[in-house]
This record gives sequence, structure tokens and C-alpha cells, in this order.
Amino acid sequence: MRIPDIAPGAKVLALGHYQPSNVVTNDDLAKTMDTNDEWIQSRVGIKERRVAGAEESVEDMAVQAGGKALAASGLSAGDIDLVIVATCTLESQIPNAAAVVAHRLGIKSPGAFDVNAACAGFCFALGVASSAIRAGSARHVLVIGAEKLSQWIDWTDRSTAVIFADGAGAAVVGPSDTPGIGPVVWGSSGDKSDAIIINDRNDSLHQEGQTVFRWATTALHPVAKEACERAGVDPSELAAFVPHQANLRIIEAIARKIGADQAVIGRDIVTAGNTSAASIPLALSRMLERGEVRSGQLALILGFGAGLTYAGQVIEIP
Repeated sequence: MRIPDIAPGAKVLALGHYQPSNVVTNDDLAKTMDTNDEWIQSRVGIKERRVAGAEESVEDMAVQAGGKALAASGLSAGDIDLVIVATCTLESQIPNAAAVVAHRLGIKSPGAFDVNAACAGFCFALGVASSAIRAGSARHVLVIGAEKLSQWIDWTDRSTAVIFADGAGAAVVGPSDTPGIGPVVWGSSGDKSDAIIINDRNDSLHQEGQTVFRWATTALHPVAKEACERAGVDPSELAAFVPHQANLRIIEAIARKIGADQAVIGRDIVTAGNTSAASIPLALSRMLERGEVRSGQLALILGFGAGLTYAGQVIEIP
């Protein structure tokens, strides 16, 4: 049996992101429900969010972000042999988003599958992509987080409507002589699976906010520290900490506990809202675009959400 060339490591080669053009401010929401800008910002830290149009799908947004990441990588569609889309908001479960997105981007006959780990989905998918490359099962992987949460929200329920939003972020992952993606630390707390739930296709998203807040602010900082340990990185060496953009108070609480005093903290939630599996690549891509982080620096990413699921790893910024 001939063993294919196996890469000693994998790294993120490029990032891309997409946001719908429709900006919904807190004042806009206050016109249709009992809320106001001060109430929203004090509880979740959001000033505005993007909401996709009725005709704009999860796949549409994934194509936009994935195309930008592919262009930035310098690779062609023919170089991609695996596509993974992390999402929990498809309108229909069949066909999967990955095969549709790959076809629309001109990627011929790749492996293609979706990952539903909700807000931790991108980190799960990135871990799988890294392992596939290092095992010789793929050479270049397009990983996309894309969500249209607006179609699963009750827009009269201020406990969820003020939080969730739409968007997509993507990464092209390829082989590397040295590891550029650290070992993924992942897990789940299925005993709390009813804390964030959509009961059926006719239902909207329900969230037990206090349960999620307590879990996120007490259980996740050890996961973040373990991701650093497995990567052989001290938190003081991190240039950025980019967690899932769930709630600004959660983000800041975890950041304080991990000891990454020199790191730029991703706070994309302020203007992007909570975009579930899209939030980490969307935030990191925008941070790189604004010059808040630089290529070659180290970032800790940490996803967590419905399931309850969690995953994190240290990556080298492309």
C-alpha cells in the first residue's frame, strides 16, 4: 500500500467574510418591541447587527465569504479538495450546503459536508480540516461558517431578537512544514442541551440566557487554557483572543480569566451581533482587515453554544 505524502502541519492560508447590507440598529428594534439602546448594550453589548434579505440564503452568504477567502489565498478552485460548511440555520437539511457552495464556486468533485455544532461549529470544522490535511486525506480545505439566524428568530421576543444576526466567514486551510493550527480541544455538555433549542421546523429559537451565561463564564476558561497548553503557547504570547461573539460580558469575563493580557480581544459583536458559527471567522477576518492583528501572530479562538458544545485552538493568523 502506497502511503500518500503527509503534511507535518496545517495552517490557515487566508480569510474572507461577508455581511448582508441591511443594518438593524437598537433604535430600529425599539420601534417594534419593548426595548431600547441602553437596555441592549448593557446586557449583551450590541449596538447594531446585519440581517439578510428574504431572498438571501445561508448558501449565498457562504459563497460570498468562501470566494473572498479563496481569492485571498492565491489558490484556484481546482486546488480545493474538501469543503466544510459549519451552520445550524439551513432552511432545508437536504442537500447539504457544502456541496452547493462548492459547485457555485467552481470547485469540482470535492469532499463536501456540513457540521452542526452551532456556535462552536467553525472551530470543530477547522479541527477536522487540519486533521484531514495532516492525515493525507486532503491538501487544501475551504472551511466556512455561515448563518441566517434571522429566519429562526421570533422578532417579537426581545430575549433573542436583540442578539442574533446573519453573516459568513471563511478560511482556506493548507499544508505547512510547521503547525499553524494547534490541537483542537473540544467537548460537549449534553445535560444542558435544552438551554438553546429549536423544537421543530415551525418553531423559533429559545434560549435560557442565565443558564448559558453561567456555563460560559465558569466552564470555558479552562478549555481556553488547555488549548494554549496543547499548542505549547503561553497565554501571554497571544496577539489576539477571538471567542464566539455571544455576549460582550461573556467575552470579557473569559478574557480576564485566561491571562492573555497582551492580546487584542475580539469584540465584533458590537456591530455584527451573534452570528453563531460565522462569528469567529467573521470577527477575525474583520480584525485583520482593520489592521488590529497581523499575519504571523498567534490567536486563540474559542467557540461555544447550543448542544451545548465547545471547541478551541491556537492558530497562526494568515
